[in-house]
Amino acid sequence: MCEVTIDRSPLLPDRHPQKDLFVCDIVDAVPKGDMSSMEHPVFSLSTKPDMRPRKYERGGNWIAISPSSHGLATVHDRDVLIYCISQCMAALNEGRKVLRTMRFKAYDLLVATNRQTSGRGYELLKDALRRLQGTQIETNLRQGGKEYFKVFGLIDSAEIVKETRDGRMLDVEITLSDWVFDAIENNHVLTLNRKYFFLRKPLERRLYELARKHCGTQPRWLIGLDTLRDKCGSGSTEKEFRRLIGKIIEDDEAHGHMPDYVFSIENDNVVVRPKKKEVIPPLPSSTLCFKDEDATYARAKRHAPGWDIRGLEGEWREWVRKKSIPIQNPDANFLSFCKARGPYK
Repeated sequence: MCEVTIDRSPLLPDRHPQKDLFVCDIVDAVPKGDMSSMEHPVFSLSTKPDMRPRKYERGGNWIAISPSSHGLATVHDRDVLIYCISQCMAALNEGRKVLRTMRFKAYDLLVATNRQTSGRGYELLKDALRRLQGTQIETNLRQGGKEYFKVFGLIDSAEIVKETRDGRMLDVEITLSDWVFDAIENNHVLTLNRKYFFLRKPLERRLYELARKHCGTQPRWLIGLDTLRDKCGSGSTEKEFRRLIGKIIEDDEAHGHMPDYVFSIENDNVVVRPKKKEVIPPLPSSTLCFKDEDATYARAKRHAPGWDIRGLEGEWREWVRKKSIPIQNPDANFLSFCKARGPYK
């Protein structure tokens, strides 16, 4: 008798292929992650309660993460923060004020992050909120120009404002920690591919975060396996970690499921390269011409002291091009972009 092998996709299914029109604007906010937690192993890779305190040190910087009785916040719990950061950045880009305390529909978050909207999905969200509030961090890392020597949580508090009779949350109110909110206010965030929410394995998500943070649009980024294991916060042995990375590479070769980047192992290093990007038609150059270039550059330097203004201009033009944003006043739009960056840290 022939054995039938089922080649399961490494991606999670699209749980919400036809989204409610009323939540499309909220769901379509561009996913954003804060740079510090993309750089450092803040979140656990475990799918079971992780009670291991950890400390990561590199280049004079250190970060210590301690679990609550519910365990450390996980990579999948990070979805909540990504959603909150994304909503805040979308509001700022539209000129609206944002506050550390925000209220939203639980359903919107679940749909935006490709989570279940069943009763089980709401219970998992409650668990995530418990771990995010309970996980304690102490660090000397700079975030938004501030240096912390105190213990704090990823969120200060979470409250279920309304709840239906069958136990499903309707409204959720979250107060973000100063650490996360400083990243929002100082635009220390990076855009994530929406396919991030479809990655099944926590290690895949962590690899993507690190690639996005360190490789970006560079042609190549190389990191030693031991260093990568530390930055992932993995508790695996060196041999097992190499096997796990090799399996992800093998799956990506078969399915092409990893967003934006391709990974390979060369000797004892992991090499990251961007995948071929979609070609986006450029906007007419005339739409991005400054009316008074000298005056605009002078004001930009005051808004973003310490930055390479020409470099910021290139980033701004690339951002406008990728978004296909119609610009009515290039000078004012560029100055707003520089103001969001603030002083170079």
